[in-house]
Amino acid sequence: TLGIDTWAVDYALVDREGKRLREVYAYRDRRTDSAPAELEKLISREALYEKTGIQQLTFNTIYQLFAHDREERTGADQVLLVPDYLYYRLSGRRINEVTNASTTQLLNLQNRDYDAELLSILGMRREQFAALTEPGTPLGGLDPALQQRYDLPLCSLVVAATHDTASAVLGVPAREGSSWAYLSSGTWSLLGVERDQPLNTKETMAANYTNEWGAYGTYRFLKNITGLWLIQEVRRQSGDRYSFAELVQMSEQSEPYRSLIDCNDDRFLNPPDMAEEIRRFCRDTGQKVPESVAQVARCIFDSLALSYGTYLDELEALTGEPVEVLHIVGGGAKNELLCQLTADAIGREVCAGPIESTALGNLMVQMIQTGVFRDIHEARRTVAESFEVTRYKPGSLAAGVKERWNRIVKK
Repeated sequence: TLGIDTWAVDYALVDREGKRLREVYAYRDRRTDSAPAELEKLISREALYEKTGIQQLTFNTIYQLFAHDREERTGADQVLLVPDYLYYRLSGRRINEVTNASTTQLLNLQNRDYDAELLSILGMRREQFAALTEPGTPLGGLDPALQQRYDLPLCSLVVAATHDTASAVLGVPAREGSSWAYLSSGTWSLLGVERDQPLNTKETMAANYTNEWGAYGTYRFLKNITGLWLIQEVRRQSGDRYSFAELVQMSEQSEPYRSLIDCNDDRFLNPPDMAEEIRRFCRDTGQKVPESVAQVARCIFDSLALSYGTYLDELEALTGEPVEVLHIVGGGAKNELLCQLTADAIGREVCAGPIESTALGNLMVQMIQTGVFRDIHEARRTVAESFEVTRYKPGSLAAGVKERWNRIVKK
């Protein structure tokens, strides 16, 4: 079998023959910068959150479509999110998988379908979005013409949890009944808990938490935090002079908590020079300015860990449910320094791994559909028994670090 997952929110507009009307925009494109303010003239942020439970992020699909050429978006035959488009190209079948569809900020939590008022604001029709499809739905085989043209192997397509974070959360090796939270650590840091019901209150809206739909009737109540994108950009803009392992090693030799940044400040979304933007933030907030690459990297890792501590405490307060252990999955689970800093900042045990939880979660849906596993609990038990998990015990933070952090991010 074959399943597909990708990042969220980006889409292809297609005509009746399924041809793209244009290349897909990347969500970091600045065309949506003014879209939230413009859309708020037509529907309040409060009403939008009450309907969808999705946090306001400038690049959500609703804002991308709002910023898109009106004639093109209203004239398109259908909108296919990136993984749905890939399934279409492979199978000829158009779907609208729910975990990814929820990130459009167009789904209504009450009727579990596209919200008529929001579509009307965009000048769009329900028919422009395919039927909502659950993870685990079989799609049949590959398009025969495609299979023959490229000599592809025989396989069946199964709808995965197509949002990569949804797949990553499925791959968390958590024990049933335990009190846990997850941190999917990659370009973004997605910190949250798995719930049976959404939580869209005035308090969760004010804190900008989201209720993304998960597989098997769950919701991912989480906070989006700018993640390893920060260090990825510093490395790229320095000409890839250092490997990630070298940057971590250099950071370990640097003074801890010397400089701190608010990782979620919009200035870090896509600046021309990430290291210089970090230095500028430190100047603006009256801190010591990180000069060397090692100091910049240490600033990033310290700040990420403190972000996780702040938002995990906030998560507990909003849900009213204690968290005993944090599971870190994804590429960030390899970063031993960041994992230990995180344990120190959150004051709880960290379990790091598996790194490839997204691929595992994708496979688990396929294996449940084909009868290898009875349910997600059996699948997670197998992951826990099959992959090494590194445990980090919390140490103590230096005096005054959290207070200084709170002043910098104005918490």
